[in-house]
Amino acid sequence: MKCSYHPSYQVALPPGHPFPMSKFSLLKDQLFAEGLLSAGDILQPEPLDLATAELVHTRGYLEKLESSGLSAAEQRRLGVPWSEALWRRSRLASAGTLMAARVALGDGLAGNLAGGTHHAFADHGEGFCVINDVAIATVELRKEGAIRRAAIIDLDVHQGNGTAAIFEPLDEVFTFSMHGERNYPLAKMRSNLDVPLKDGVEDAEYLDSLHRHLPRVLDAAEPDLVFYLAGVDVAAGDRYGKLKLTEEGIRLRDKAVIEAVRGRGAPLCIVLAGGYAPTRARTAELHAHAFREAVAYERGNPVASRVPEP
Repeated sequence: MKCSYHPSYQVALPPGHPFPMSKFSLLKDQLFAEGLLSAGDILQPEPLDLATAELVHTRGYLEKLESSGLSAAEQRRLGVPWSEALWRRSRLASAGTLMAARVALGDGLAGNLAGGTHHAFADHGEGFCVINDVAIATVELRKEGAIRRAAIIDLDVHQGNGTAAIFEPLDEVFTFSMHGERNYPLAKMRSNLDVPLKDGVEDAEYLDSLHRHLPRVLDAAEPDLVFYLAGVDVAAGDRYGKLKLTEEGIRLRDKAVIEAVRGRGAPLCIVLAGGYAPTRARTAELHAHAFREAVAYERGNPVASRVPEP
């Protein structure tokens, strides 16, 4: 399985900052240690160019990011202080999602060991999300003619408000968000399908809801490509989550998405989204399940065996 990664996905934040920036390198190391990835599986992106970012984001917002022009209030809304390293990191991660999506179109499955910045709107960032990598990849691939229709399956505990707002006018992109009803963001946007969950939901209820809604999403979307935001802030004990999924519940969730999408022959691109477990190593361990299940599916279902005879 090919995955995008760059050492500069990790940048310095102020001491005590809640964003677990080291999870990216910890996840990469974990997947290497388990033999799920090797050096030849890594795609290393270059920073996304501004012209591609401008397919989704306003020029005014990008110029602020380019020149450290964010006000103190805008940086508070973003949740992280602006720096040149952060701006470069955001463009690297977005380019990584685009690279992985292109590979997924050929291989059936690929991932980015970052990404899922679904709170970024066209004209501002919020919730630790600077620019919206999945939206950018979707719009760029549609512009190139590589895809016509896409589905975005967002299982981060927080609604993908930026993504929903960006794609609300576009019928060819189906947005599905299953999230905490009373969690951030307070003001929800309108996805094609929103499934709000009560605080304290556990494995059985969560997985039942997911299994009921996944076929509906894929039937309605008829996607040429699916993005899966595999946020692990649904886990019990997450700092910001309010749900109570076990580690096994998260594994079964990831397995269900991968099997549902790939079982229909749709290419799948996996990105991380959020996760705020008690330790950063624990966050990385929970993120690893999506890639374990993806590799297991890939090894059990070689692409060649699913290609129809001419």
